[in-house]
Parts: sequence; structure tokens; C-alpha cells
Amino acid sequence: MRVLIAGASGLIGSALGDRLRREGHEVRRLVRREAREGGEFRWDPPSGTIASGAFEGVDAVVNLGGRRLFPGRWSAMRKQQLTDSRVEPTEVLAEAVAEHGIGVLVNASAVGYYGHTHQSIVDESAPRGRGFLAELCEAWEAATAAAGDARVVHLRTGLVLSAKGGLYATLRPLFALCLGGRLGNGHQYMPWISLDDEVGAIVHVLAHDVRGPVNLTGPEPVTNAEFTRAVGRVLHRPAPWWVPGIALKAVLGQAGEEMALFGQRAVPAVLAGSGYEFRHPTLDSALAAA
Repeated sequence: MRVLIAGASGLIGSALGDRLRREGHEVRRLVRREAREGGEFRWDPPSGTIASGAFEGVDAVVNLGGRRLFPGRWSAMRKQQLTDSRVEPTEVLAEAVAEHGIGVLVNASAVGYYGHTHQSIVDESAPRGRGFLAELCEAWEAATAAAGDARVVHLRTGLVLSAKGGLYATLRPLFALCLGGRLGNGHQYMPWISLDDEVGAIVHVLAHDVRGPVNLTGPEPVTNAEFTRAVGRVLHRPAPWWVPGIALKAVLGQAGEEMALFGQRAVPAVLAGSGYEFRHPTLDSALAAA
């Protein structure tokens, strides 16, 4: 395939590009700066411009862009920036996909779509939950509507585990210093996935007739308390501490509540139904790989 990736320099985008190249596919990258090497094409979402030739012969577009949600409080301005960094570029790409007759658009989203699910198990058929993240994900997914007849996939990604970035890379030095601990009551679910399976699942949906929302999460979601103990086991460190929920909300506001205290007991029903086999089906194996 010839695949055009937006957000190709991030943790997931870099690993996806490497995997596709190893498998013999051609990878093109959309970049915000001047193109510096072959396969790069400049684009500017606010103006809706994309360098000519970017879509020539392209089979699929993968959009992984978006400002980081954390750390920091979510002021009204920050919320608008987070929304604009996702919705506007997605609309631009969706329109280009339709204009150039691209067959597939794979677009990032997140399990935050489901809000706080408490103990309830949710698959891709579950409705949108409550909260800013849920509303953001709904708008993000809706922005693909302009893709016309393309097969559109929404990647509702969980917590990607890798030593190169993301949650685990942030937690590892804290646990190494014996500063690890649960957040709030620890009952909130944490839908994790290894970086290998995140990338493997994206390659899978590119190659199979999968469409609509797809939960990119491991098959066995765990609570925050279970996740904390697992990280401690892998790093051979105790994790005795506890961060009260009221403290997280006082310091980080809504961001602290939704990012640390909300949880989704999300399962990958669509991936399982389409025949995807996880390389790391358990949290311990995913953490060991990281």
C-alpha cells in the first residue's frame, strides 16, 4: 500500500511508519514545516492547504494528530486549542480524501468517548459518555463525515504502553524512586494497550474491511490499583503511596478528574471479531515489553 500519515513524528506515528516500511509499504508524511526529504509533504490545516502530489496514488490516509491532553489544567482557551488541533485538521483531510477518491481514512480518537464507565464493560456499541473528553471525541469523529464514500475507521485508543513515551515512560522514574501509588480510590479502570499492539491493530484495520469505531485496548482492562501493583512488580519496586482524588481535582481541575479519576472498562470487540491476535494480551506482558 501507499499510506499517507498525519502525525507521523509522534510515538504512534513513528512506530507505525517503521512497521509499514518493514512490511514493504510506501509511507508518506504530512508535516507542518517545510518538507526536507522525499516522502514529506507540507500542509497547513488552518488555511486548508496541502502540497500538491501528496495524495497521488495513495491507498489510505492515517490521521494521528492532536495536541497533548495532559499535563496542565483545561482552561477555556486550552479546551479550544485541544479541539481545534483535532477537528479542523480532520475536516481538511476528510475533504481531501473525498476529493482524491482515497479508499480508506483511519482517524485517531480515544476511549475517553465513553466518559466514566465505572464497573460497566463497554464495547464499540456503547453511547457517548459525559465530560469534555467525550464531547471532544464525538466532535473529532464527526469531523470525518466529509470523507464521502471512503471506509472510515475511528481508533478509540487507550493508554499506550511504551518506554519511549506516554504514560509508562512518565511513571517509570517515579516508581523507580519508590514514589508510585494509586490515584483516588483506585477503582477506575485503565484501558491499556502495548505500542506493538497499537501499531499492529492499525495495520490490521488498514488491511481488513473494518469500519466505524474500533477500541484499541488490551483484552483485559484493569483498575488503577491493579495497574499500580503491576508496574511495581515489573520494576521490582513497592508502590505504597496514594494520591487523594480531591487533591488531583484541586491541582488540575477537570483535567485531573477526567484524565486520572475517570476510567473506561473498554474491550476490543471489533478487533476480536475481525480476527486480530494480540501480541501482548495481558498487562504484565505489555509492561514487560515496555
